[in-house]
Amino acid sequence: MPGSNVDFLFALFETQRLLRLYAEKQARRFGLTKAQWSVLAKLERTEGLKQTEIADLLEIQPITLTRLIDKLCDLGLIERRSDDSDRRVNRLYLTEAARPLMRKLGQLRNELTDTALAGLSAGDTRLLVAQLEIVKDNVREAIQHPAPAPTPNLLKESTYG
Repeated sequence: MPGSNVDFLFALFETQRLLRLYAEKQARRFGLTKAQWSVLAKLERTEGLKQTEIADLLEIQPITLTRLIDKLCDLGLIERRSDDSDRRVNRLYLTEAARPLMRKLGQLRNELTDTALAGLSAGDTRLLVAQLEIVKDNVREAIQHPAPAPTPNLLKESTYG
């Protein structure tokens, strides 16, 4: 019943907010913020990204990302390397010291997932994920191909002339 259930958006946004807060709290066990964890996770999946690419992927401002990267470099978890084809660009890589932490963060991600999905069967979980993928695809399609906005007829009841 599209459009008839306003509780869906509230539940989705509230769930996302609570998951973010819970992840932030749990990340502190490792001396990290959720934002730092997010940067490390992106790099683990795709090392060698430019800072601008990570900022776009994480949907954060480049200056905010620069501070996060500086801190992660200070902690010895990531390193900047010059780009071979463009000296102005740095590419980011996890350090060897980060590898054991990434394994622990992977375990933490599993713990967070288990907590969030407690009480759901494996089948329910698969169905939930499949349905969320449909929702995500619907929204992505709406962003890429928006329906034309209705044009208000402002001249219809004009007070002029």
